[in-house]
Amino acid sequence: MSMHIANGRWVVWLSLLGAMLLQIMPLPDIVEAWRPDWLLLVIIYWAMALPHRYNILSAFALGVMLDILLGAHLGIRALSMSLVVYVVVLHFQRLRNFPIWQQALMISSLVCLHHLVVFWVQFVLSTVTFDESLFLPAISSLIIWPWVFWMLRRLRRLYKVR
Repeated sequence: MSMHIANGRWVVWLSLLGAMLLQIMPLPDIVEAWRPDWLLLVIIYWAMALPHRYNILSAFALGVMLDILLGAHLGIRALSMSLVVYVVVLHFQRLRNFPIWQQALMISSLVCLHHLVVFWVQFVLSTVTFDESLFLPAISSLIIWPWVFWMLRRLRRLYKVR
């Protein structure tokens, strides 16, 4: 029994580590603007699937680690990811029952919220200008969400993550 729980936790944290690696992996400049928010998508999935275990604290810790890896002001992405995961945990039952296309639209709007909060905090702390390319990751996250959802759901069922 405890072996299944331990395996389940390892599956979740390995998927989060893989998403973190995809998030910081260097890409060509043409593709960089369209990079989906892998880490945010994965933490949203786990917060939606297991809100009692992976919630705001997990998102905050992952956001701090991402800030450290990106060399950004400490806490910007932690605040933003915590806010997004708070909304997901608050409405997880509703989000679970949406069809996959409706989930993708909601996830895309949450990714937009994430980027707007990051922009706002960066604007307060330093001089940054608004650019429409800020919303390109939301479009790519909209397109990639069904695949991410399907893969993580398969992993969760295969390893009996609870």
